[in-house]
Amino acid sequence: ALMRARGFTQDEFARAHPGGALGRRLLTLVRDVMRSGPDAPRVFTTATLTDALLEMSRGRMGMTAVVDAHQVVKGIFTDGDLRRAIEKGQDLRKTAITGIMSPNPRTIGPDRLAAEAVEIMERGKVTQLLVVDDSARLLGALNIHDLFRGKVV
Repeated sequence: ALMRARGFTQDEFARAHPGGALGRRLLTLVRDVMRSGPDAPRVFTTATLTDALLEMSRGRMGMTAVVDAHQVVKGIFTDGDLRRAIEKGQDLRKTAITGIMSPNPRTIGPDRLAAEAVEIMERGKVTQLLVVDDSARLLGALNIHDLFRGKVV
C-alpha cells in the first residue's frame, strides 16, 4: 500500500532495499546462488553407473549432470532415476548411465532470476536444475537448498 501511495514500483523498492526479502527475490540471479566448476556434479555419457553414483555422493546434490565431451547436457541422473531402475529390475552392473538417466532435464540460464528457478522447480515438481548457456553447455547446477541458502525461498 505504501509503495502505491508513494508511486514506487516493486523494482524500485527492491533496488532501494536489496537486503530485504523482496529485494533478494527480484534482484538475485541464478549465477549468484548456483554451484559451478567442480562443485557442479557431472559425468560423461560414457560413465558407468558406479561413476555416476560416486559423483552424486561427492557433489551432495542428489543428482549428477550427464554431458558429452563438449560439456553439452545430454541428461540428468537423480536418486529417483536409481530407484526407478531398481524397481524395474535392471541389471545395474551392466547398465550404462545413458540407459537410466532422464534425457530432458529442466534447465535455466545463469542470468535468469533465482525466483524463476523456484517457479520452474515448483511447476516441474523437481528440486534440482542444471544451469546452461545458449548452446546447452553445462555452466553449473542448482538445488532447492541453494535457493534457501540464498534466501530466495
